[in-house]
Amino acid sequence: MKVCCLGGAGKIAREAVLDLVQYSSFDQITVADFSVEEGQQVVEWLNDPRVDFVQVDVRRTEETAANLSCYDIVMDATTISLNGLSTRAIALAGCHGINLNGFGEEFHYADLFKANGKIHVPGFGMTPGVTQMMAMHAANQLDVVDTIRVSHGSYRPIAFSKSIAETTTYEYDPDLPGRVVYEDGAFIQVPPFARPLDIKLPEPYGVSTQYIIPHSETRTLAQALKHKGVHLIEVRGTWPEANMRLVRSLYEYGILQNPTVDIEGTKVGVLDCISTYLAGSSYGQETEVYGYALHVEVSGTKEGNSRRHVLTHTHPKSDGSAAGWEGLRAYTRNVGIPLAIATELIASGHVKQAGMLNPEDAFNPETIFHELARREIYIHEEVVDRHEEHASVFI
Repeated sequence: MKVCCLGGAGKIAREAVLDLVQYSSFDQITVADFSVEEGQQVVEWLNDPRVDFVQVDVRRTEETAANLSCYDIVMDATTISLNGLSTRAIALAGCHGINLNGFGEEFHYADLFKANGKIHVPGFGMTPGVTQMMAMHAANQLDVVDTIRVSHGSYRPIAFSKSIAETTTYEYDPDLPGRVVYEDGAFIQVPPFARPLDIKLPEPYGVSTQYIIPHSETRTLAQALKHKGVHLIEVRGTWPEANMRLVRSLYEYGILQNPTVDIEGTKVGVLDCISTYLAGSSYGQETEVYGYALHVEVSGTKEGNSRRHVLTHTHPKSDGSAAGWEGLRAYTRNVGIPLAIATELIASGHVKQAGMLNPEDAFNPETIFHELARREIYIHEEVVDRHEEHASVFI
């Protein structure tokens, strides 16, 4: 089997490629990126005979599709703004695909994937991705699902890469139409920083105030669990506290809309200037705590009894005590590893349907949890009902 990793030189993507090298059965693993220098650095770092490099520019869709056509699957780690182009190239190439973001552009090509008998899963990292698996695991144990609250803490610098800076401003764009909650059968648009809720994440992260974000779980879980009568779905997230304060200020001063100003005859975007500054500054490249934390709460009934499932996840520490998880890698590995796991499952035939599939329809939660545990990423579950309270860990 052959896999091509679009955007494979990125800091998150290279962790996914590393996981393929360590755990997968692929015969060829190609790092595909616009940057020749960075792509070749990744190949040298991985030091595996199965890994090679090819330069691609996804803006040249037909050319990219031709380059992809010899692969069984494409693992797409390009930025949100490129996902429409990258998915089109994958569809035209006639191979399976999967990406990290799942913000909707992919669905324009659903018919082509189905016609080709191929699979594409939009959005499978920690969130979206593992969060849906956690919610479905809980929901599968309930007769009726009432409320789902998906939350996460993403502890990384605000601008350690272009794609991360883009995600930061994208999620809190005041004009973004996809920031919704699902309530009583309808998707309700909310503004940035809506519905604050204090969420207790596992240590070392602790309690943080989280707000509604525009993630695909809201829509995919509503679709997957409609038959269980789900009443409310909310998806929240947070970054390090300093990042959140900055984004809140940018929003309140109208800067997230990137207004232009004239500086000595040259028009520049205010947000563009700030992003450029952060990309070259220690303020944008460093943070105090690194890592990822998921928190998914599912409430409903089982045999007439009220029941609440709370699922969290933990991973090796970023303090240097676990080799390979130091500093920023505690964040990037959390995002990249689930993408690699899902890529291997699709390519090896674990997903039976063809077409554009949401994570809930593509994967078995327990299979994902088992593979995560092999990498020392653990899912914890606490179940509370009228009679007892217990906790379990999937290993």
